[in-house]
Amino acid sequence: MGFGQVQSRRLSDDIVDKLEGMILEGSLKAGERLPAERALAEQFGVSRPSLREAMQKLAARGLLVSRQGGGNYVAESLGSTFSDPLLQLLESNPEAQRDLLEFRHTLEGSCAFYAAQRATEPDRQRLTEAFEALQDCYARAGSVSRAEEGAADARFHLAIAEASHNAVLLHTIRGLFDLLKRNVVTNIGGMYAQRSETRDKLMEQHGELYRAIMEGRAEQARALSDRHIHYVQEVLAEVQQEVQRTARAERRQGL
Repeated sequence: MGFGQVQSRRLSDDIVDKLEGMILEGSLKAGERLPAERALAEQFGVSRPSLREAMQKLAARGLLVSRQGGGNYVAESLGSTFSDPLLQLLESNPEAQRDLLEFRHTLEGSCAFYAAQRATEPDRQRLTEAFEALQDCYARAGSVSRAEEGAADARFHLAIAEASHNAVLLHTIRGLFDLLKRNVVTNIGGMYAQRSETRDKLMEQHGELYRAIMEGRAEQARALSDRHIHYVQEVLAEVQQEVQRTARAERRQGL
């Protein structure tokens, strides 16, 4: 029986595996600049030629971008699930907004479930910071902009996705971050006008979800996430019905 020769593994391949793993787990984010070549080689304990070879391989795979005189960056495209023109279409179409809420219902429930099971102490710290920032927005009602509140809301849900330790869920949420933020901004204006209770209700729902994750109550975290999205869907349906009734009344008046 003949045996093929064992191919020796190049050091650059080990560096590639390490960096790919950091990108996949979210330690290296889209658009993030890597440390300088000398510093990175020292951190990995490798030579600069081996590191340079690894960078070239990652660039060839579309994961890194080298800028002349500006270092190496994780490719920006990794952080975008949808193109900007498509984002604008999704943002402006009422049916697409409904579809996004249905998608969030599936996605965020799973994130909450796994976050409650898997969150580490650094995850809990980041989640707490995101939750407190959101609560601060609620506390400054009347002086905080919808854009700021929407961003804080989206960052809270992103922190939950990070704590899920599921790479597919995390990168999906990250890729949708801009759309998610815009969706929240679009939603809260109509929701606050429709029901005076909405701000207090959202504060309560986010608080319950946060505590369930922090206390490791996975099934309850999923249920609370589902309840939150159901509430948003319910209020927005009322808003849409009100818009339709107003349009019909105005058409009749014009006859």
